[in-house]
Amino acid sequence: MKRRIELGLLYSRSGSYSLISEACRSGALAAIAMVNADPALDVTFLPVERDPGGNVDAYGPLCEEILRDTGARHVLGCVTSWSRKEVIPTVEKFGGTLWYAVPYEGFEASDHVVYTHACPNQHLLPLLDWVMQSHGRRAFLAGSNYIWGWEMNRLARERITSAGGEVLGERYLPIGSRDVGRMIDEVRFARPGFILNSLIGPSSYEFMAAYRALGQEDAHFRPQNCPVLSCNLTECELPALGQAAEGLVAAGPYFRGIPGWPGAGNFGSSHEAAAFSAVKELARLLAGREGAEELPLSQLLAGDRGKGIVDPETHHTVLPVLIARVMNGTFHPIKRLEAVEGDPYLTRGRFVPAPALRVVS
Repeated sequence: MKRRIELGLLYSRSGSYSLISEACRSGALAAIAMVNADPALDVTFLPVERDPGGNVDAYGPLCEEILRDTGARHVLGCVTSWSRKEVIPTVEKFGGTLWYAVPYEGFEASDHVVYTHACPNQHLLPLLDWVMQSHGRRAFLAGSNYIWGWEMNRLARERITSAGGEVLGERYLPIGSRDVGRMIDEVRFARPGFILNSLIGPSSYEFMAAYRALGQEDAHFRPQNCPVLSCNLTECELPALGQAAEGLVAAGPYFRGIPGWPGAGNFGSSHEAAAFSAVKELARLLAGREGAEELPLSQLLAGDRGKGIVDPETHHTVLPVLIARVMNGTFHPIKRLEAVEGDPYLTRGRFVPAPALRVVS
C-alpha cells in the first residue's frame, strides 16, 4: 500500500511573475504524477494548492493555512525573494519545510528551506567572469527595487570593482513598473560594455524591448557589442520577450535541449526542472521511511550526504553552470562548468571574491 502524503504548492497563477510560477508548478505536478505512478515507491503525493495571486502579503497566511489546516509538512513555492522571506518565519513556526526552485541571491540559511536552483556562485559570478573576459569591465546594473535586485547588484559591483572594472550606473524600478525610459537614457549616456539585468516580470520585458530599439539606433548597443546578462530569464519568459530576447546571455543549470541535469527529462526551463527535482528528491527521502514526512529537515537529511542532491549542511544543491545565448529564439550554450556546489555565503570554492585590501597609514 502506498502512503498518502499531502504536499503544499504555493505558486501565484497571476501577477507580475506568473510565467515563472506556472513553470515551477508544471514541473512540480509532472514529478508528482511520476512519483504516484511509480510502483517502486511507497508514497503518493496529494497536492494541496494555494494561489497568492501575486500578492506578497498573501504568502505567509496561505502557507500557514497549508501547514495548520492540512497534513502537509513540505511546501513547494514562492518565486520572488520577497515572498520567500515572508514564508520562512511561517515554516519555522510550524515545523515545515519550504522547497524553493528559483535562482536566488544567496546569503541566507534556514533549517526549514531547501534550495534546488542556483545561488550566486552557480550563476552570477561565473557569468561575470565570462563577460569581463569577452566584453571588458565597464558595467551598467539594472534591477527591480527589492531583495533580488539589491543583492545581485551589490555582488556584481564587488566582483567588477575587485577585478579593476567600473560600474557606470546602477538603477532600480519598482516591481511591475514599465517606466524604463530614464534607465535607457542613462545606458545610452554611459555606453557600458555590458548590462546586468536583474529586473523581473514586465519591467524586464519593457527594458529588453527598449534596449533592442536602442541597438537599432546605435550599433554600440547591439548584443554582439554590449550584451544584456541575466540570471533569471529562461525559456518560460521568451514568448513575452519576443525578438527583444535575441542576443541575451543567461546563466543557469539547465536550458532546453542541452543534455544534463536533472537527468533525461526534456523540461521547458530550469524553473520547471528545479521544481521537478525538488519533488523527486523529497519522494526519495520519504520512500520506505514511515512517518518521515513529519521529521524536521535536519533529521530527514541526516546521514544522506553523497546519496541525494541536497547538501545536509547548506541545504543547497550541486548543479552544473551553463552560460547560453539566445539565437533565433533558442538558448545556445557558450560555456559549461560541471558539478558546482552551492555556496550561499561564498566561503568555499573557486568563485570566492578576492578581499578588497588597501594600504593605510
